[in-house]
Amino acid sequence: MREALRAIEGDGGQRCPVLPFGVPAIDERLAGEGLRIDALHEVAGEGAGWGDDAAAVLFMAGIAARTAGPILWAVRSRDLFAPGLYQAGLDPKRVIYAEARDDAELLALMEDGLRHRGLGAVIGEAKRVTMASTRRLQLAAEGGRTAALLLKRATREGGDPLGMPSAAVTRWQVSSAPSVPVPWDGLGRPCWRLRCVRQRGGEPFELQVEAPDETGRLALPAGLVDRPAAADRALLRAVG
Repeated sequence: MREALRAIEGDGGQRCPVLPFGVPAIDERLAGEGLRIDALHEVAGEGAGWGDDAAAVLFMAGIAARTAGPILWAVRSRDLFAPGLYQAGLDPKRVIYAEARDDAELLALMEDGLRHRGLGAVIGEAKRVTMASTRRLQLAAEGGRTAALLLKRATREGGDPLGMPSAAVTRWQVSSAPSVPVPWDGLGRPCWRLRCVRQRGGEPFELQVEAPDETGRLALPAGLVDRPAAADRALLRAVG
């Protein structure tokens, strides 16, 4: 079925390059058994608060950390915290920052970066993105090995940042979740509620994960690692 869908979507049925998360509970649910590299992926925080927004940024940083080559990060404001990106596995020395005046310029910078073909990932943060703009980014990414990651931030009017139509291959929503208790004073590894809202050729799903470590890799909380598959499906039904 997946091969037939790829043929219909115009890639000739040939397998596209993917970047596995290294977490079977995620990779086995993705149509390509990993995150397709030559494609556009959208990410948003579940809420409008800074906590969910930061989680979404670190989710993208962890993905970028596991790619090869420099990272182009196009921004509208200078609010990225380099030590935080480093904790998610992304060495600040790999990041090239480009500040845009508006969303249109930011999207143009992303498109140019994708067509360069020498970058590991191109990341941008925008509020208003049309379907035509996402198609341009997807077309620019196809055939290369540069992941396109677009953070969709909430507008002043509110609403779902992922509510508008998009050509993105996957769309993700991230929110903060309680950390797993640790047997010492202090906090455990940050946890997130990670939702794949949409994916081309596959079904939506939701998991609780631990934030990226210094290598950019997510993990499942200890209590979920050995949980039977039947219990996992029951949880998905309950939250779905």
